[in-house]
Amino acid sequence: MRLGISYDGTDFTGWARQPGLRTVQGTLEESLSKVFRETIQLTVAGRTDAGVHAEGQVAHFDTTAELDAAKLLHRMARFLPKDVRITDIRTAPAEFDARFSAMRRHYAYRLTTAPHGADPLHARSVVACKPGVDLAAMRAASRNLLGLHNFAAFCRRREGATTVRELQRFDWVREGELLTAYVSADAFCWSMVRSLVGAVLAVGEGRRTPDWVASLLAETERSSSVTVAPAHGLSLIAVDYPADADLAARNAETREVRTVPVSGEGCCGG
Repeated sequence: MRLGISYDGTDFTGWARQPGLRTVQGTLEESLSKVFRETIQLTVAGRTDAGVHAEGQVAHFDTTAELDAAKLLHRMARFLPKDVRITDIRTAPAEFDARFSAMRRHYAYRLTTAPHGADPLHARSVVACKPGVDLAAMRAASRNLLGLHNFAAFCRRREGATTVRELQRFDWVREGELLTAYVSADAFCWSMVRSLVGAVLAVGEGRRTPDWVASLLAETERSSSVTVAPAHGLSLIAVDYPADADLAARNAETREVRTVPVSGEGCCGG
């Protein structure tokens, strides 16, 4: 079963189940297990950190139970707390894997340039920044990071995990006093989006240059000069998957460990 999920991450200790802590995964699995009367374990498209939100999270679980998706969706609305919702339930092909089948993840990071800070109704999902940020410089810095690179400078280290990613979109949209960064990649490493935003925001505030941001791609370890943006401005807004016939091939491709091609070898990452 494939689930669409939305949540306000403010009062959760992230997605991943942790003993004694309130997490999105733990809350969902507990409710689903009660409804199905069996142990339900979720696989998710992208684990979010404490305080990070989701509008388009995707997860899956296996069950032999027969169900009416529409009735289950309505029933889960009564079982779940108000800060997490299952927005879609459907039967998925056997090859579907919420994590390994994903082609790309899309995030939005929301800032406000209002001199009074975030409006109280949006204070849990919008971060205040300086009113006079240089949007042109921020866009230039963001463009420097697009493509297939080792993003080690922007990632918290996980033993055995690669930091090579293909950053496919990183741009900024201004709507009045709301400034939104849209960031898309085939996958993200731990704290990568918030570090990217933090680095580029330093450019917008005049503390760094676009060339400094580009130079970070040469680093092989996490950079102490990069400030991680606050968690509550970040939201996972969508996950893309291939056609059903291509799921198995995508699963195999995702499991391959990638490296950045040496200059002259060519690159599929643009």
